[in-house]
Amino acid sequence: MPRLTLPPQVINQDQGPLHQHRRLAILRRALNDDSLPLRARVAAALVLLYAQPVTRIVRLTVDDVIDDGTTVTVRLGDPPSPLPEPVADLMRAYIHSCRHLPYASSRSSRWLFPGRQLGQPMNPVSLQVHLREIGVPPQRGRTSAIRQLVLLRVPATAMSVVSTQFIQVVDHPQPG
Repeated sequence: MPRLTLPPQVINQDQGPLHQHRRLAILRRALNDDSLPLRARVAAALVLLYAQPVTRIVRLTVDDVIDDGTTVTVRLGDPPSPLPEPVADLMRAYIHSCRHLPYASSRSSRWLFPGRQLGQPMNPVSLQVHLREIGVPPQRGRTSAIRQLVLLRVPATAMSVVSTQFIQVVDHPQPG
């Protein structure tokens, strides 16, 4: 019997974090390039600015986006996070466009990123594919955004977080 050889399996994983300049260049393109799909542009902004994982982004609802006419905020935690103006305009346009999506399940859905099945959010893997298609590596972009958010924290605040975690570990030693 002839020997069967299979090609090696290629796993397309994101590597290390993006450099800050590259993350901002990708973000700039997502915000300004109208040829890119609006859904992917909004998701890219949430990954690259707020370090949100794709699994969290697909679970957002339209009720998580609050637009008071002057400011747009998103409930990513408590309190809701304000969106800077270019992202706010993008979010407004996206929410308006969701009412006109081609599949009926999306028009009545409360999901910010509706799936093709009635009442279901978009599959996170599908959103990752959309992001990669526009040049956004989701994990690397998120890691880079986390690094930048940590660098922007006030050192005393960062120390209080580390101290609190240390105290919790000391207060709750492992049995054994």
